[in-house]
Amino acid sequence: MKICIVTGTRAEYGLLKPLIEKISADDYFTLQLLVTGAHLSPEFGLTYRQIEADGFKIDAKVEMLLSSDTAEGITKSMGLGMIGYADAFKQLSPDLLVILGDRYEMLAVASSALIFRIPIAHIHGGELTEGAYDDSIRHAITKMSALHFTSTEAYRQRVIQLGEQPERVFNVGAIGLDNFRSLKLLSKREIEEDLNITFNQFNYLVGFHPETLSNYSVESQFDALLQAIDKERDSFFIFTKANADTNGRIINQMMEDYVNKYPEKSALFASLGSVRYLSVMKQVTAVVGNSSSGIVEAPSAQTATINIGDRQKGRIQAESIINCNANKEDITNAFNIAKSEEFRKKIEDVTNPYGNGTASTQIMKILRSLSPDRLSHKTFYDIR
Repeated sequence: MKICIVTGTRAEYGLLKPLIEKISADDYFTLQLLVTGAHLSPEFGLTYRQIEADGFKIDAKVEMLLSSDTAEGITKSMGLGMIGYADAFKQLSPDLLVILGDRYEMLAVASSALIFRIPIAHIHGGELTEGAYDDSIRHAITKMSALHFTSTEAYRQRVIQLGEQPERVFNVGAIGLDNFRSLKLLSKREIEEDLNITFNQFNYLVGFHPETLSNYSVESQFDALLQAIDKERDSFFIFTKANADTNGRIINQMMEDYVNKYPEKSALFASLGSVRYLSVMKQVTAVVGNSSSGIVEAPSAQTATINIGDRQKGRIQAESIINCNANKEDITNAFNIAKSEEFRKKIEDVTNPYGNGTASTQIMKILRSLSPDRLSHKTFYDIR
């Protein structure tokens, strides 16, 4: 069975890597990798090189990312992507396509695969993120997919609610948690040497992305975070760049300006990679911003999350999540909670609602039991 896995961002590849490794090592499957989006952009670190460094062969590269993050630029990027995906699918002719999540690159991929009648296995469907148009994209991909791997039972039920046959919807947990089992994480000292940084008493991993449905400007939201960061003492901040979302370049420029101004208390990285990212997550006081990793992965590291604004609104959350509005006062209060001994003790035994890190193993078992021919047609499931 030829299984084609598509990846367009560094974060997405990190989540998919455990499954990529298992498919690559299994003689029953032929792995195909289609790489697109930010992976191929110098601005975002040419992260396709990490895929090759990990020993994987890239079967197709689809250039689609324009040097514009406006609505017009992203829409044109999707159009370019569909042209490239048409050529790639004609060449690769996969039996099954695996895509993760809710980004616009994946909407273009799924739309192309639908016309080519390639069955889609969708990972992380059924979730809610009310502050971004990703929410609608995710549900649209669900309706184009034949097989579904959700991260909680509640999300499984939501996919069924969208009309998908229950026997094709599987709750396997969040695939990103598999990395906590499979990767050897770096120690605090190893991180400092590898990244050329020096940790302080309190340390934070900052990832911030645009709220694409918000009426507030991305500048004002991220500036509120920087103002709160200014007030923090005995602290070090590790920034990771925003993805190629609408107005993401504004955030990246603000990050660069801040780190250039305060190099003694901050550092910026285009991409950390899975090992370094999770290692840093394990060592910091809190993950700060509005990235899904703060909701899904951070609880498994027993690390607090300061979740700012509405981008992740609607996701199921562990008790280690501190939600706050995107203003200086609320964010400052959230920093104080995250630093408190009471809260830090509270989350030592926090339970992650997204599973136990066995998603890729479960997915492999399910894929082996199914024939792609049986996935080529589906009927709507009515809840009575």
